[in-house]
Amino acid sequence: MSPTRSSTRPSRVPARVAFVGGGPGDPGLLTVRATELLAAADAVVIDQVAREEIALRHARPDVDVVDAGHGDQGERLTQASRAKLVVRAAKAHPGGLVVRLMDGDPAIFNGLAEEAQALVKAGISFEVVPGVSSLTAVPAYAGVPLTSKTSTAVHVVVAGPGTPDVSGGVDPSVTVVVLGTPDRAAEALRALAAAGRDEATPVAVTERGTTTEQRTVVTTLGAAPEAMAAGHFPVLAVVGDTVAMRDALSWFETKPLYGWSVLVPRTKEQSGSMTARLEHHGAHAEIVPTISVEPPRTPQQLERAVKGMVTGRYEWVGFTSVNAVRAIREKFDEFGLDARSFAGLKVAAVGGVTAEALREWGINPDLVPTDEQSAKGLLEAWPPFDPDLDPINRVFLPRADIATDTLVAGLQETGWEVDDVTAYRTVRAAPPPAPVRDAIKSGAFDAVLFTSSSTVRNLVGIAGKPHPSTVIACIGPATAKTAEEHGLRVDVLAPEPSAEALVDALADHGRSLALDATEAGEEVVRPSQRRAGGRKRAT
Repeated sequence: MSPTRSSTRPSRVPARVAFVGGGPGDPGLLTVRATELLAAADAVVIDQVAREEIALRHARPDVDVVDAGHGDQGERLTQASRAKLVVRAAKAHPGGLVVRLMDGDPAIFNGLAEEAQALVKAGISFEVVPGVSSLTAVPAYAGVPLTSKTSTAVHVVVAGPGTPDVSGGVDPSVTVVVLGTPDRAAEALRALAAAGRDEATPVAVTERGTTTEQRTVVTTLGAAPEAMAAGHFPVLAVVGDTVAMRDALSWFETKPLYGWSVLVPRTKEQSGSMTARLEHHGAHAEIVPTISVEPPRTPQQLERAVKGMVTGRYEWVGFTSVNAVRAIREKFDEFGLDARSFAGLKVAAVGGVTAEALREWGINPDLVPTDEQSAKGLLEAWPPFDPDLDPINRVFLPRADIATDTLVAGLQETGWEVDDVTAYRTVRAAPPPAPVRDAIKSGAFDAVLFTSSSTVRNLVGIAGKPHPSTVIACIGPATAKTAEEHGLRVDVLAPEPSAEALVDALADHGRSLALDATEAGEEVVRPSQRRAGGRKRAT
């Protein structure tokens, strides 16, 4: 048999399985090795907490995501059923890689032994990649150390069926960590008090730890079971004197936008940097696309312009948006071209985000305005045509169908001939689901970030005006003017027209609101809570 034929024969060896710790909830707590394996995976098997969003953030678009948390009828799978499912996934992807993404650190609480034993029995190889455990991460995010000079030991209780052994946590110098559902964790705390631990011992109870929805309540051992009675999510309770340090060490729940729900009217592809920045400040982003980007109705003019880039028709190519970069890149791919075809061309980008999209393509722009990052700013930075220095006097501007003529007219006034070509069309997106529309109009969102006049017009058009209590943040004066024309009160204006500056300006506003409330002797509440008359604050 020839080598060529043997190399094309499908592998009969089951996929290798990697048990990967998904961390306690914050996607940023994935290890480097975890992200590498997710990027290479042919299939990802998830459970009920390490959800699909974390997997897809790092995996290939064609990855096979397998739900090991629930069966076809929505029932929770047993550990034995999960083990069979992992084996089945490995056999379904021969010669490939299956990542079993487990909550926290797989070696501690996720039944690693049973699933690994099933793989051994089936003759399937595996590896284990430890993850950040909720045991240590959640207390850290709650601002509660597990040890101190007087608290020198840690006793862990995984609250399950039956009476837990809490004897190791009776001594006052021991910090007790209890994990489980609210009802079972409450039983473990009652058992700890019954065993002799002082009921006045401080307790910090945290649910949805390390996420932007984290909530921590400080109480006592005697009162904790009742405080947890209304809970619906797994909790982690820390019992001990170190809980008193939370007032000084709470760093996560004191972020300027902590707990805020912020509406971002952009597509998921455009909102990545804003979402990450909002999470950095403690907020949760809700993405609601207001426009849909589509190819031009007649692509011939764009195709001629792209060919002109290669044949030397242009001196400059000016990109005024990430969508324009994407549109040209897609045409290059269609024609079998790559970044090398930009040789000899001068490239301009309207701002930092567009410039970064070009750099990701391997193109370093020659011109990026340092002051105002807009068509006006780009025009001010663009050199006039000089017949002694510029061999060609023509500029290619691939833009949206609704782009203004400011840049074109300005370039023509300075001696350039401009091919202003529609590279993509922007059309209004479909309305969001009814619950999202109701949330926008009722004030359930704490803030909305507008990055252009079109996002203002389109959001109001497809979903209605945001509630008066919602903080309105705009990326620049033109966007703010459009918002005011639609009857919105603008609370925040970015100091420069970038997504990161807009989010940071909102964070400064949130910090000011909290400071004003503190100085007035009031509890700090989010804008949505103020609308609802709420006076609650996480302790």
